[in-house]
Amino acid sequence: MSLHKPPLSNASRHDEKSFFQKVNQHFESAARFTTHPRGMLEQIKICNSICHVTFPIKRDDGTIETLHGWRAEHSHHKLPTKGGIRYSTLVNEDEIMALAALMTYKCALVDVPFGGAKGGIQLDRADYSASELERITRRYTYELIQKNYIGPGVDVPAPDFGTSETEMAWILDTYRSMAPDKLDAIACVTGKPIELNGIRGRREATGRGVFFGIREACTVVEDMKSLGLSPGLPGKTVVIQGFGNVGYHAAKFLREGEAVVTGILEVEGGLYHPKGIDVEAVAAWREENGTIRNYPDATLIDNPQDGLELECDILVPAAVENQITAENAPRLKARILAEAANGPATAAADELLKQRNMLILPDTYLNAGGVTVSYFEWLRNLSHVRFGRLGRRFEENRHKIMLSAVEKATGYRFSSEEVELIGHGADENDLVNSGLEDTMINAYHEMREIHKQRCPTEDLRTASFITAIDKIAASYRQAGIFP
Repeated sequence: MSLHKPPLSNASRHDEKSFFQKVNQHFESAARFTTHPRGMLEQIKICNSICHVTFPIKRDDGTIETLHGWRAEHSHHKLPTKGGIRYSTLVNEDEIMALAALMTYKCALVDVPFGGAKGGIQLDRADYSASELERITRRYTYELIQKNYIGPGVDVPAPDFGTSETEMAWILDTYRSMAPDKLDAIACVTGKPIELNGIRGRREATGRGVFFGIREACTVVEDMKSLGLSPGLPGKTVVIQGFGNVGYHAAKFLREGEAVVTGILEVEGGLYHPKGIDVEAVAAWREENGTIRNYPDATLIDNPQDGLELECDILVPAAVENQITAENAPRLKARILAEAANGPATAAADELLKQRNMLILPDTYLNAGGVTVSYFEWLRNLSHVRFGRLGRRFEENRHKIMLSAVEKATGYRFSSEEVELIGHGADENDLVNSGLEDTMINAYHEMREIHKQRCPTEDLRTASFITAIDKIAASYRQAGIFP
């Protein structure tokens, strides 16, 4: 029997504060700008509960291996708790608590009524076959069920680094086979395949949210002027680190928004072209070759870490935590750091970046698109009706009547393309994307206003934490838990 031991803590790996300590440091920096009693602040900050499970898995060759998994529920100020499940060799208790805490603040910031949670299993999925991953996922789900760490009104997982719709389908099937309430069991997990009551737009939601957040930040004339940039997204150069689900979709939507993606960085190397890279062509190349290396229409960067230092307007770290360190932070040339990943900068790097004239779009805000659309999926599952189903045809008929009236009044004849565009009734995908866009726009300006009014000498990260703390504190007061 082989045993996977938990890796060293983040503090040991990076010779500084652990990930959870770093999150709590950001919390304390923001708490100084609030007037909430210390006892309440301690309750908001603490991780309410965490479960560490170990379980055996039979490999395809008959050997037995013991794996470590965790699930943390950081805050129960609202239920259910919500957060992804990741499969990674870097998973450990500290990381899971930190990510659960970030999820709490993220949900509060964008007005999604969940407490924060996170889960993970310590493994490299490349080392396991599909059948082994299915057995691992189902056994992990069984452990969560036994310990009451999953359920539509308890704790609702979602995909994260190293997991996908496939794992969510296995989780749903396992939970549903054991659930006492079969009707609402489909709401036990989000990020499911469409065929299993998933929602359209969830797969690309985090990347789309990154795009909406960056685009909105670039519309603020005052902020762009202070950075020496022109307002608006078109023409701005972008380097993306990480070309997984989040990085690919962020790059795709940014390019469609007329930004110029000059760099794409992956673990095996990076690509650079000053006039822009065709994101879809790179994705197709990787699909065919299993790597972005040797893509013919860009310069290869052997060490992807070097790509973080490329000249660009916007740097989008969309991989894992602690990629920007005290060592490389001074060499970053970007004027906007858009944190699509959770905790992409170390605590020491954060302090250095705050001293520069750089706009930092914090992870607590920028990658909230996933949980926002997960919320829509959860609502859809509980209501048992697809968004748009009741009203789409009615809207289309009303629009066509109006177009017909305009034609009669003016003599103008709309083309078939114009009729299709103007007369289109909103379907589920339209409504999901509209709701996500509205969420990201409103949250940005709320956070920015807090920054201007209460912490102008700090950064937007501090403002995001202040906003979240105030909203969580209000929930506790409304519940009568604190005066």
